Amino acid sequence: MTDPAPPSAVRIEGPWTHRDVAANGARFHIAELGDGPLVLLLHGFPQFWWTWRHQLTALADAGYRAVAMDLRGVGGSDRTPRGYDPANLALDVTGVIRSLGEPDAALVGHDLGGYLAWTAAAMRPKLVRRLAVVSMPHPRRWRAAMLRDARQTAAGSYVWGFQRPWIPERQLAADGGALTGRLIRDWSGPRPPEDAAVETYQRAMCIPSTAHCAIEPYRWLVRSLARPDGVQFYRRMKRPVRVPTLHLHGSLDPVARTRSAAGSGEYVEAPYRWRLFDGLGHFPHEEDPAAFSTELVNWLEDPEPDR
Repeated sequence: MTDPAPPSAVRIEGPWTHRDVAANGARFHIAELGDGPLVLLLHGFPQFWWTWRHQLTALADAGYRAVAMDLRGVGGSDRTPRGYDPANLALDVTGVIRSLGEPDAALVGHDLGGYLAWTAAAMRPKLVRRLAVVSMPHPRRWRAAMLRDARQTAAGSYVWGFQRPWIPERQLAADGGALTGRLIRDWSGPRPPEDAAVETYQRAMCIPSTAHCAIEPYRWLVRSLARPDGVQFYRRMKRPVRVPTLHLHGSLDPVARTRSAAGSGEYVEAPYRWRLFDGLGHFPHEEDPAAFSTELVNWLEDPEPDR
């Protein structure tokens, strides 16, 4: 476990509290705000916990204990030499729920965080009260689309590019993280995150070892396709999700095509709600935080979410 993140880079001041928790053999940085039922927020690539800054305050104001964690290898969490397969990363998430002293959580995951939220809900259903996934198909839908849909294969070209050794991480951190900023802007709709926010993500990506650790999950996803561990993982993901699920997606998402994400409800044996945000890209929670937070809070407060 090396390269602890400089506090100024990722422990950004706000109404939330920063602390570290131990789970699944590693240390994870979290930012938390509010009291009430736990809502655990999982960021995606190429970001860290701060992507949920708007939702932390909205959820706390609505009466929830909102916690945004840094995934393994990113932000203020440990950068371990291994452990970046989705099954282990999902155990990180459920381990944090236990370490927070909660019986369960509503999981909210974006991009890679959404992939892990799907995984955690299937692997540890007793620890997941509700599931909200943003900009990410179910893992089996994602795999099928990446292999069989030429347009999704092209949209996910960055994943294939990550399979090269060493070069991708050097590119992500070069020139002050310029590529990181370019990806965020290119993947957004007409209302991208403000320049100051993009620069914050660039600085976080430049923390030593972060770029390498952020890429490792994507290397596993491709390299494991024909390996026994990958075959076993996708077989396990046939297990249906049995908690109410909210699936949120931007209509202009250039990374995970709407066609790829739609239909993920076939893996949910519980109330499933699909919500498409018109005119938003890959980061709806940042591109229109008010509309996104309203949708999320209303669904969390609905005692009987409809299918």
